[in-house]
Amino acid sequence: MPPAIPFIIGNEAAERFSYYGMNSILVPFMISNALLDAQGRPSPMTPEEAKTNYHMFVTAAYFLPIVGAILSDAIWGKYRTIMALSIVYCFGHFALSLDETRLGLCVGLGLIAIGAGGIKPCVSANVGDQFGDKNQHLLPKVFGWFYFSINFGSAVSTIMIPYLLDRFGPRVAFGTPGVLMLLATVVFWMGRRAMVHVPPARERFWADLTGTEGRRALMNLLVLVPFVAMFWAIWQQNFSSWVVQADKMDRVIFGREVLSAQIQTANPVFILIMIPLFSYVIYPALNRVFPLTPLRKIGLGLFLTVVAFLIPAWIESRIVAGERPTIWWQILAFVILTMGEIMVSITHLEFSYTQAPPSLKSVALSIYLLSISLGNAFTAGVNWFIQNPDKTTKLQGPDYFLFFAGAMLVTAILYVFAAKKYRGKSYVQPASAH
Repeated sequence: MPPAIPFIIGNEAAERFSYYGMNSILVPFMISNALLDAQGRPSPMTPEEAKTNYHMFVTAAYFLPIVGAILSDAIWGKYRTIMALSIVYCFGHFALSLDETRLGLCVGLGLIAIGAGGIKPCVSANVGDQFGDKNQHLLPKVFGWFYFSINFGSAVSTIMIPYLLDRFGPRVAFGTPGVLMLLATVVFWMGRRAMVHVPPARERFWADLTGTEGRRALMNLLVLVPFVAMFWAIWQQNFSSWVVQADKMDRVIFGREVLSAQIQTANPVFILIMIPLFSYVIYPALNRVFPLTPLRKIGLGLFLTVVAFLIPAWIESRIVAGERPTIWWQILAFVILTMGEIMVSITHLEFSYTQAPPSLKSVALSIYLLSISLGNAFTAGVNWFIQNPDKTTKLQGPDYFLFFAGAMLVTAILYVFAAKKYRGKSYVQPASAH
């Protein structure tokens, strides 16, 4: 393995701890009396208002990678871009911890969107940059471990940060992720001499971006975006609508009641279990009876996601009947959602990197992240549209979840036809970069 990989993966684990820890408590914080107005009075949002604002934040955080990609590939290079924007990222966390008002929430999330969004395509592309012709066969495993580090940080933080919010309030709960983001920045700086630093392409970047080969590669990747975007419109709701739903469920697990925001830990825990399971057992078994290309993996994941969202729809129908269903039903939904995530997200991440010329790697990764942005924009738009003036919604009870499941099913069917027409080409960094 390249010597920089431990530093990059360590940085990613700490950064994802900070992001997902903060992310896990945003909706609970926004709908609670802990959110204040400018005069210091409680100013909680309605669930639909909170979901709208949450998904708009994620939309911005995953749209801004295109800016980070341009800074990285055309001007500063990946290392300098990551270091500069990580500092902005840290300030965003500390703004959230120091100001509990709606203004503080806006400023903090704005800075985090710039920092997290700006570094995201650079960090992923920086992983791939460490590999050349001789060890490119290790890329799938390394991207798997990269994703493993993301979910290790996420698993720890989604257990810990909701507890800190419940026990010590928003200052400690938002401040702790800030400390971890600072640690992530230091770890990345420590690995600077071990890394392969691919210089920014500068003038060649713009030539490649507008040239025939680069334009064709990026247009091919853009074809996949609307289909994967719908997956993210579903997946991201485990931080919003699923948390709101969990609040109305029996959350006793092994004799102990857990917080509604802590249920999100199921996803990263299942990821940690399923990554090696899929890599070494499920994929090889499927491959013997059904040749698995990256595009086929994504397609299978999209159909699994439909099933994952039908379960919350059934749960909501039980809640509407007055019942208090056990949280184990939602955990079952997380099992299926996580299987879909492995087949869609990890595959799309690696595929996006390999399908772009060397000078456009960060741009390619920003296209991968654009799918997350568009998916969240769709969810935010739906939640904004369904709000009635009397604070009721146009999609009541299970209808909300059935709407998204139906949209996912239509998207998955259309994807089958689009994938058959996909024509692309794989690229890796030349040996001269190493």
